[in-house]
Amino acid sequence: MTNFTRRAALGMAGGAAVLPLLGSPALANTKLTVGALRFTSHAASFVAYERGYFTDEGLDVEFKFFEAAQPMAVAIASQDADFGVTSITGGLISLAEKGAAKVIAGALSEEKGIDGQMILASNAAYDAGLTAPAALDGKSFAVTQPGSSFHYMGAKIAEAEGVSLSYKPLQKVGAIIGAMKSGQVDAWTIVPHIGKALTGGGAVKQIGMVADYLPGYQVTTVFTSAKNASEDRAKTEAFLRAFSRGADDFNAALVDKTVDAAQQEEMVKLIHKYVYEDQPFEKASTSIINGAMRINKDGALNMGSVNDQVDWFKSEGLIKDSITVDTLVDTSYVELT
Repeated sequence: MTNFTRRAALGMAGGAAVLPLLGSPALANTKLTVGALRFTSHAASFVAYERGYFTDEGLDVEFKFFEAAQPMAVAIASQDADFGVTSITGGLISLAEKGAAKVIAGALSEEKGIDGQMILASNAAYDAGLTAPAALDGKSFAVTQPGSSFHYMGAKIAEAEGVSLSYKPLQKVGAIIGAMKSGQVDAWTIVPHIGKALTGGGAVKQIGMVADYLPGYQVTTVFTSAKNASEDRAKTEAFLRAFSRGADDFNAALVDKTVDAAQQEEMVKLIHKYVYEDQPFEKASTSIINGAMRINKDGALNMGSVNDQVDWFKSEGLIKDSITVDTLVDTSYVELT
């Protein structure tokens, strides 16, 4: 994990200049740790950070980076991080059942007409006949952990196609990529900024789209500790306001493309500081642009999708039958769709 902090550079210009930019005086310089993955889908947090939207709300943000969703949920529950943006997992739901975490908003979502998560086959599996999801029967399918979003997506695809999968937990996205390239695992689903880079380089083959099986899927959510949600509303609302401003900028630049080319390039350069930062901009920019999916406006949350996910976790015996969506979600913060 990597940590760094953005200080309010405007503070050097004098207090009078800074005051209009701050949120509630009670929140001035309130320190927050935000969990993130180095994915384009986490860009709303990066934009809010780089453009000073967190600072405007009186929040002094530090990022903590993870390589999978479930460790981030544990970090929120243990108060090693204050807010996170990631998929709904069995681990997150179980922590919510223990009173340790709450989903408070929506983030990434599948939307018709916008390229979303891809279903991939290794080259070896493709050459052996895995050219469409209907041919997945008996094949190995990569997940980070049992009960991860990858597990959920794979199960939903398998159910729709009437096939059986063998799930292979590999813990980290990087390990899955290596296993796909080497043919140690047959299939996987992943967001387009990674999927298109892999297929474009000839490392794997695309055999379908997740949206064909899960239209409107609420891919990721914003979550926090139950304590923050219930006892620190001002701080939580401030975070969501800043995050939503970041999402608006991201959507305008790379999803709706309602800004000019120079502003689009500026957005890609901003994201490149966090995503594919080890690659030259010229190479990384294509993957970042190709990976742009809708981030929900104002954090709106697709409750139909959330309900479906909770029901699936129950059906698989991954969470207790007594757990409800209300256990997982604090519905008081954003619009529910």
